Amino acid sequence: MDVSSVTPSPQALKALAHPVRLRMLGLLRLDGPATATTLAGRLGLNTGTTSYHLRQLAEHGFVVDDPERGNGRERWWRARHQLTEVDTASATTPEEHETYDAYLQAVAINYAGNLQASVEQLSLLPAPWREAGTMSDRVFRLTPARASALTDRLLAILDEVEDDDDPDAAPFLVNVNTYRHPRSLAP
Repeated sequence: MDVSSVTPSPQALKALAHPVRLRMLGLLRLDGPATATTLAGRLGLNTGTTSYHLRQLAEHGFVVDDPERGNGRERWWRARHQLTEVDTASATTPEEHETYDAYLQAVAINYAGNLQASVEQLSLLPAPWREAGTMSDRVFRLTPARASALTDRLLAILDEVEDDDDPDAAPFLVNVNTYRHPRSLAP
């Protein structure tokens, strides 16, 4: 699957480390272009706040004007990339580590919100959709090298998936969260 992606600098990542901005970018990626007013309604914010966050995202290259929409009074925005990738291993200073940590905290907040909303809506779905997903986990004892290899394999599988061109197709969210179990770090 050909997906456009961006690997932001730590400075640009600071702009994205805000949970509202991350949600806005996600909405633009999933639903397509929107105005600040439309996004404000979806997020329960006022238009001024939404406009401010969109300008911050634009300043760092995450969103751009959509030239095919708007009439001079309305400013339409679209996501510039379909995927944001980060290389946390490239952090060399305490400030860069803090930036990556803040970004990952915002990602975790959004993942948790999506997961909670999916559970709340599960009973509203037809049986095939209820049965299509899973909320399972597995814990393995692995070396860092084998853990990295497993993560790479899982991501490679996702890279092979193409969107269905079928009226029954719908957005299907796949989160890949691989990490050392937090309890294993406790004394």
